[in-house]
Amino acid sequence: MFISSEKAEEQAVLNLAYAVCAAARTAPKACGIDQTDTAVLTGEDKDRVAEEMRRIGRGFGDSGAFFLRDADNVDKSTAVVLVGCAYKTRGLNRLCGLCGFADCAACDAAGATCIFAPMDLGIALGSAVALAADGRADNRIMFTIGKAAASLGLLGDHQMIMGIPLSVCGKSPFFDRG
Repeated sequence: MFISSEKAEEQAVLNLAYAVCAAARTAPKACGIDQTDTAVLTGEDKDRVAEEMRRIGRGFGDSGAFFLRDADNVDKSTAVVLVGCAYKTRGLNRLCGLCGFADCAACDAAGATCIFAPMDLGIALGSAVALAADGRADNRIMFTIGKAAASLGLLGDHQMIMGIPLSVCGKSPFFDRG
């Protein structure tokens, strides 16, 4: 059997994308409570996110140009991994207060964000991109992908989302981007 480099590299990226999701899932979580979710986007779903990124970018005029640049990067990637976290509090109440409120109910009532959600997301992202780098895939964390994914409701109630495009090519499309 002959497998072209193009097919082998595509399969390698897809296999790695699944492993990246597992790395994000198994990353340590505050209080042992997992409020993260992941997904892999390819084909039409990946294209739909890139189009949403362009729509968002055009809505901000010149200020949104980096959305258009990042959408071009998504076009050049084989797959995109989404990593998201819910804004839910952890129920530590007066034992914590790191959010600046007296308890979780006050945090929720103010529409504030529990401090542990972005911490969990950051740890999950670090674990995910470390594995992607170990797998020798070009990758970069992009909030622009996450904003588009949230706009499309791709991870349900998870609105704190980041995207990780994955690519295997001779030169990373995610750096020297202008």
